[in-house]
Amino acid sequence: MKIALAQINYHIGNFELNTKKIIDHIYLSKGKGADLVVFAELAVCGYPPRDFLEFEDFIALCERSALEIAAHCKDIACIIGLPVKNEVLAGKDLFNAAYFIADGAIKQVVKKTLLPTYDVFDEYRYFEPNAQFNCVEFKGQKIALTICEDLWNINDNPMYISCPMDELILQQPDLMINIAASPFDYHHDEDRIKVLSDNAKKYKLPLFYVNQVGAQTELIFDGGSLVFDQEGELKAEMKYFEEDLQVFEVGEVENVKNKYPAPARDSDIKQIHDALVLGIKDYFQKSGFSKAVLGLSGGIDSAVVCALACEALGAENVMAVLMPSKYSSDHSVKDALDLVNNIGCKHEIIEIKAATEAFDQMLAKPFEGLAFNVTEENIQARCRGIVVMAMSNKFGYILLNTSNKSECAVGYGTLYGDMCGAMSVLGDVYKTQVFELARFINAEREIIPVNTIVKPPSAELRPNQKDSDSLPDYGILDRILFQHIEKKQGAKAIIAQGFDETLVKRILKMVNVAEFKRYQTPPILRVSSKAFGMGRRMPIVGRYMD
Repeated sequence: MKIALAQINYHIGNFELNTKKIIDHIYLSKGKGADLVVFAELAVCGYPPRDFLEFEDFIALCERSALEIAAHCKDIACIIGLPVKNEVLAGKDLFNAAYFIADGAIKQVVKKTLLPTYDVFDEYRYFEPNAQFNCVEFKGQKIALTICEDLWNINDNPMYISCPMDELILQQPDLMINIAASPFDYHHDEDRIKVLSDNAKKYKLPLFYVNQVGAQTELIFDGGSLVFDQEGELKAEMKYFEEDLQVFEVGEVENVKNKYPAPARDSDIKQIHDALVLGIKDYFQKSGFSKAVLGLSGGIDSAVVCALACEALGAENVMAVLMPSKYSSDHSVKDALDLVNNIGCKHEIIEIKAATEAFDQMLAKPFEGLAFNVTEENIQARCRGIVVMAMSNKFGYILLNTSNKSECAVGYGTLYGDMCGAMSVLGDVYKTQVFELARFINAEREIIPVNTIVKPPSAELRPNQKDSDSLPDYGILDRILFQHIEKKQGAKAIIAQGFDETLVKRILKMVNVAEFKRYQTPPILRVSSKAFGMGRRMPIVGRYMD
């Protein structure tokens, strides 16, 4: 039996597109001699559909698409993921399921057992867990078909009390197939390979795994579909961050050569780069937009966002707006213009001096006798926010936010100013990683000016301002933030690692106090195991971190 793994970029709720892609790949697989083609979890509707699942019409469209797909399954079988109704009154109304289709008909329904409800996942909100286990029989082979999380309960600290494969193995299957929607983070590919390899070893069965690819707002899916032999050895690894289709012979898995060998994993920074480019590209394409605008300050964050946007959308579709104030240095303007010249994007120079002076005059009476402080700094940032939003409204640009994760964590940004935008490109990338990204982007030629990379970071909202006036050194700050955010460590545990007690407590208080700002930020492209947004839910008025 020959199995095709179809690694596709789906669009949530775009049934016409998803159905067409699935049908096209059925015929492509058939042309390659496949007997069975396998698609991802919730492929028909896209993952994650979230509260679309609460609309009866949405579920009806899923079923209608599945029947259309089934009509094209002649002389080839397929497995597709979709939500299906729970016919039992008790419990949730839906199952996260897979259809096994052959001879133009739905032959079997397999339902997901383990429903993740942590970090970015919220499946138990919508789905009922499966309680019945049956293998799929096809061409003399018994297939243990599972859905994503069903294979992840294999470690020293199980999250669930049951394990679907422990039930399915009793039926003596010949192979395992797992359909998934497994989001990217820059450590997850290694974790995924280990978990799947451990399953193949434990059950002594070859394993065929298909993941989706593409970005769904903040979630990015990296593909990387996999094949393992019964010893748990990785035999094939499909493309990352691209659509792909490959066909494998079941009886010859042990002889399959890895079509995309990666004995050394791509660096974290390359993975982050590729994920962000895909995230920008898909956000625009799936939202029906093509042109981006951003404020270009001459600093490293906006320079990196501009470079990524130009790579994702084409330089001709990116508008960089330089908005110098009376505190902007000559070298910042020059650095921004050098980037524009290096990269070839559009640009405008719009000075904000007149706007800030107008606000100074408007507020002169209520502010009489009060010294210049963060209020006037924020007015400058908000003037810039008004300018780029005006460009967005007038020309139909989508505004890209340029704040990084370090700033977002400690609240070093201005609401309705530099924190505005439709999407945050670097909101899950620490400042030290932004520097690495800049060097990666410059690997073949200078795109981001060297001076932008080497000069001390500054918001330039007052004379001779430096980030270091308000924040600890980024090298130390990011290490503490990583322990707190990704590793979920409190002050005592971080201090025990050798960090200064006063500094740790100061930083964690800043993180806690800034929670109200993060509730008002744009969606953040997720590239780490713990990003701000849907995967990190903290109370605004909590005192725990104070």
